[in-house]
Amino acid sequence: MPANADPTGRTTWRFSRAFWTANVVEVLERAAWYGVFVAITLYLSRILGFSDIEAAVISGAFSAGLYLLPTFSGAYADRIGFKNALLLAFGLLTVGYGSMWVLPTLIEAAGLAVYGREVQFLGLEQSGYKWLFIPVMLVVMVGGSFIKSVITGTVAKETNEANRARGYSVFYAMVNVGAFSGKTIVKPLRVRLGNQGLVVLNLFASGMTLVAFVLVALFYRGRRGEGEGKSLAESWRALGAVCTRLRLVVLIVITTGFWMVQHQLYATMPKYVLRLAGEDASPSWYANVNPGVVMVFVSLVTQLMRHRSALASMTVGMLIMPFSALCMAAGNLVGTDPILGMHPVALMMVLGIGLQGLAECFISPRYLEYFSMQAPAGQEGLYLGFSHLHSFLSSIFGFSLSGVLLDRYCPAPDRFASVAAWEAAKAQAHYIWFVFVGIALLAAVSLVVFGVVTRRLDRAAA
Repeated sequence: MPANADPTGRTTWRFSRAFWTANVVEVLERAAWYGVFVAITLYLSRILGFSDIEAAVISGAFSAGLYLLPTFSGAYADRIGFKNALLLAFGLLTVGYGSMWVLPTLIEAAGLAVYGREVQFLGLEQSGYKWLFIPVMLVVMVGGSFIKSVITGTVAKETNEANRARGYSVFYAMVNVGAFSGKTIVKPLRVRLGNQGLVVLNLFASGMTLVAFVLVALFYRGRRGEGEGKSLAESWRALGAVCTRLRLVVLIVITTGFWMVQHQLYATMPKYVLRLAGEDASPSWYANVNPGVVMVFVSLVTQLMRHRSALASMTVGMLIMPFSALCMAAGNLVGTDPILGMHPVALMMVLGIGLQGLAECFISPRYLEYFSMQAPAGQEGLYLGFSHLHSFLSSIFGFSLSGVLLDRYCPAPDRFASVAAWEAAKAQAHYIWFVFVGIALLAAVSLVVFGVVTRRLDRAAA
């Protein structure tokens, strides 16, 4: 029985030390990750000199790996124990984020110009040293892949039937607290230090994960059930089983369209807002609108749709997404005069992000429900380990498409010889969001067709 279990079976908010340690370090890890990731394309372009397309492909691969690897790293964590897995994870993250902080300084020490003008960064376009970021990225990716599986596994082990729901509600709250605080720190650093703030941000992240490492070493004393968990071979077999179920594959592909649009919060939005609304804009703060909306409305939406099928709820969310992208496009079509004290691009971006959060309330919880229902009896957990394959695919395709579209319709201002040339180029920047309107609309229509076809098939089978 977990240490927090109440012998009377009553629901309690008392949890074990391992539970609270895991949730505290989750806050620190999420603050580090979201602080870095919301500005990752800016760091890659303004600090290391990657082009928009290169930065998008690299950051997309970064994100994709963190969605694919956890199932496999989770299996390894079961072998070495959760505490050892967390120490390994936070050790790798501390080294990785620290390397992202040190890397520009090392290049500068090699005699290369790292810091240029405050707004229009000179970059390292002609230097091969910038590719040193790839092994650093792999270190962060592997370290981060352990966190989700181990923390959620700890919550499962350190709770009982009476308080498991409360345990996961604490975990969900901690994730959002970390995400909100990590994104919030970006703007003050950028205002105070300019582009160098994008470098110092990695020192903040490294410090957070170092503190987490120490807390795990001192306080984490979790239970370990011998023989629990999946082997790597079982994980590969589960992936193969998921890929042979046509209905799940089609659903993953359809929801990839939704997440391709959602991922523009990190892929396109930061550069787009700063280039069109100016350096005083706050893309990292705008990104916080998404988790804010989800936290406020997810329970209400779930209650509202409780008598509707999972596909019906998901379809509502899918139909909201094209309007989200339309809002984002509208900001570049209404002039530059402030509206409610904000640049139109910034204001419409906030509205679009809010609609994305609302759509997520309809989609995410019910998607997991539907996915689990398609799994063979007794294998729900195994299948759910691959339920986020849509985010793996959308990271690769969504980020890569973002780089191409930014390069075509909203390139960096320093590529132009005059302000007039830049003004002419950015006049078509909203075309980026028209592309994502099309993707969102295609995904919504596809889900409607998917629902009609599967219902007919189920009736025929019955």
